[in-house]
Amino acid sequence: MDKKVELLAPAGNLEKLKIAFAYGADAVYGSTSTFSLRIRAGKEFDMDSYEEGIKYAHSLGKKVYATVNSFPFNSQIKLYENHIAKIAELKPDALIVSSPGVVKIASRIAPDIPIHLSTQANVMNAIDAEIYWDLGVKRIIVAREISLRDCEAIKKHLPNLELEVFVHGSMCFAYSGRCLVSALQTGRVPNRGSCANDCRFPYEIYAHNPESGTTFRLDEEEGVGTYIMNAKDMNLASHIDEILSSGVIDSLKIEGRTKSPYYVGVVTKAYREAIDDYYLGCYNPDKYQKELNTTQNRGFTDAYLISRPFEKNDTQSHNFSITYGSHQVAGLVNEDGISWRCKDKTCIGDKVEIVLPVGESVELVDNEIGKIEQIDGKYWLTFKKIQRVDDKELECVHSGYIYDVKLPTKLPSYTILRREIKEALEKKGLVEDSTPLNLKPKSTS
Repeated sequence: MDKKVELLAPAGNLEKLKIAFAYGADAVYGSTSTFSLRIRAGKEFDMDSYEEGIKYAHSLGKKVYATVNSFPFNSQIKLYENHIAKIAELKPDALIVSSPGVVKIASRIAPDIPIHLSTQANVMNAIDAEIYWDLGVKRIIVAREISLRDCEAIKKHLPNLELEVFVHGSMCFAYSGRCLVSALQTGRVPNRGSCANDCRFPYEIYAHNPESGTTFRLDEEEGVGTYIMNAKDMNLASHIDEILSSGVIDSLKIEGRTKSPYYVGVVTKAYREAIDDYYLGCYNPDKYQKELNTTQNRGFTDAYLISRPFEKNDTQSHNFSITYGSHQVAGLVNEDGISWRCKDKTCIGDKVEIVLPVGESVELVDNEIGKIEQIDGKYWLTFKKIQRVDDKELECVHSGYIYDVKLPTKLPSYTILRREIKEALEKKGLVEDSTPLNLKPKSTS
């Protein structure tokens, strides 16, 4: 490739936008809740904070792609036009849309802003790609079900069309999100941005005989649970070399606008390192996977970009909805760099790992607040005092504590403090095989 592939990260709110850039993203995607497929995430952005995020990105030479990717009802068309006009005034670097009609609206109202076609449009082949190219689409975010070989075929047919692929994050049980289970059960419509993730629940299967009125439960296969529609999370960090060597992919996308700041930082940094290492000739998948395993996940699969769907039988996580991952975030350093906010119970004497944004370093210190040291290539912080910025001292702080706590020295904005999950669960009095949706207290007997 003549240019380095773009790393595109999720921005669920202004803080996550800044974290994504601090940890190596070239661009982010997100918007306000209006007509976005992530209503819950979008509610954290209003027009003012979204404009601030775009200006912040541009000050760094980075990009923001605005999501307007739900599907309109007839009654909403005028509202779509008004919304696109308002978003266009903020000068995002692209509009992500899903339907041909909205492509035409965006082209008319905001002709100077590039149009990116959402994965919801399910583009899998060159003839469909050509239709959207003819409509003025600059980039297609291809369907998650596509293969790299098919991406190569599209690029050969349309060499100037940019292709974006998902490389990490949640996957839908349905075909690129075309699911109505949530709408059927809860009235929350996936293609309007309010999916309730019903596919993540455990289900029991029954058979009913209408003639006799008999209903009986079908036995489960031994060792297989009842999370029968729970897709594992996509993880292509071990295939970045294959993807980039193909020379046909312009952008690698991370899913997760509703995920935590920790997820945004750690996952973005892992893929930043994978991309940079590929170009430097020192690509090392084990290093990236070790970091990705620290995040909450539903189990990992390499999905369909490298392997065809019929070649795989490991894409569903049958035994649990979600698991913690190997680490738990203990705290997040504030933007000022002189204080931090607690995300998990932390006490005097606790030792936490310091995870730095890309390209940053830390001063080794030992003072009354705490000690920062380097051990085996990692930085660690041991708290000697838990002291708020107003100087009030505490023995411990807990998740959700709203006051800022002092650091022993200034750290880069949005530095992450974390500990191993075993220690985190121990502090909560939970057994090691607990999951976020199945907390198991230790026996008191």
